[in-house]
Amino acid sequence: MDIVTGINISLALISIALGIFGWLAPKYTMSTIDLQDGGSTMGMSEIRAASGALYVLAGIGALALNTPDAYAMIGFIWAGGAIGRLTSLMLDGQSRKKWVFLICETIIGMLGLGLNL
Repeated sequence: MDIVTGINISLALISIALGIFGWLAPKYTMSTIDLQDGGSTMGMSEIRAASGALYVLAGIGALALNTPDAYAMIGFIWAGGAIGRLTSLMLDGQSRKKWVFLICETIIGMLGLGLNL
């Protein structure tokens, strides 16, 4: 296995692993990212979908397809998160946690895109 393949597989596995938390442990995920339950199940539903199963299936799909385009899509997804996080830093205020998340999202996004486009 060459290094690019190893990195691509790692990016997919990271997406799957972190997505599992959002999908199957939404209360933990909400606590980690400072979200509060608003009295309905919609918040947990959003976490399960957008912060969970989306990442799990993107990772599984990339591994199943095993093409540069599939791994690039992992990069696009994480880069999209980085863009949203950067927007939040500029418009909503700064915090250490936001910067840590931005750095992680940017690294994964740029690796996925840089290695596969």
